[in-house]
Amino acid sequence: MTLLIGTGPQMVAQKLHSESSTGLHDLGSIVHTNKGQVLKYCKAGGTTLVMGKLQQASAEDTSNFQALTITNAAAGDLSITTTTTVTLTANQLAGGIITVESATTGAGQILGIKSHPAVTAAAVTFTLEDPVVVATTGTALIDAIPNPYSGVVVNPTSATSAPVGVAVFNITNAYFGWLGVAGPFSVLADGALTVGTAVDASNATAGAVEAHPEAGVQAPVGTAITGVATTDYGFVNLRLL
Repeated sequence: MTLLIGTGPQMVAQKLHSESSTGLHDLGSIVHTNKGQVLKYCKAGGTTLVMGKLQQASAEDTSNFQALTITNAAAGDLSITTTTTVTLTANQLAGGIITVESATTGAGQILGIKSHPAVTAAAVTFTLEDPVVVATTGTALIDAIPNPYSGVVVNPTSATSAPVGVAVFNITNAYFGWLGVAGPFSVLADGALTVGTAVDASNATAGAVEAHPEAGVQAPVGTAITGVATTDYGFVNLRLL
């Protein structure tokens, strides 16, 4: 199967159906195949990512990632410092994103996180990939998320974040590999899927998809390309870009 990056065939460092103990691409790197498939590069979280199962970004952390008060930043600053105390390991959020949740000015901007130190119940300074775009004024709060493709887990029956793709190989905890995010991929079915109809993340079987709508419906993920019997794996046109 030919892998395409950009507009033409190119070599990739890691094969599609493989895992690696070291990262060979940036997390979230995107490739296309000549079968109309789109994949993104990820790092597995706490458990093995099972081939053919839907995967989710790492769970939200409302205590350490959200509604953090900051010292106001000027346009052009290359760091943001919280006054809210948090607990983070070194570079836990490196490669992730900050948004200014609320402020008199500067709200809504998105800033990449380059690095940060380890802190325990203390304020933290995030070094940014690019400078602050608009100065923050007033009482400014930020939300932060890790890279959505870092610490990926099998999609649970009760959502703790958003679906990010379907594993195309069994990727060991803390190893790296590829997730299908758009186009035709084989996915585990919880209940029968009907050709041409929408499917959602399952709220009964971790890593599966089910017909839309169901009681307690979770996130939409795509459309069934064929009919699929319950507990079988079948083709879904994913829309998780």
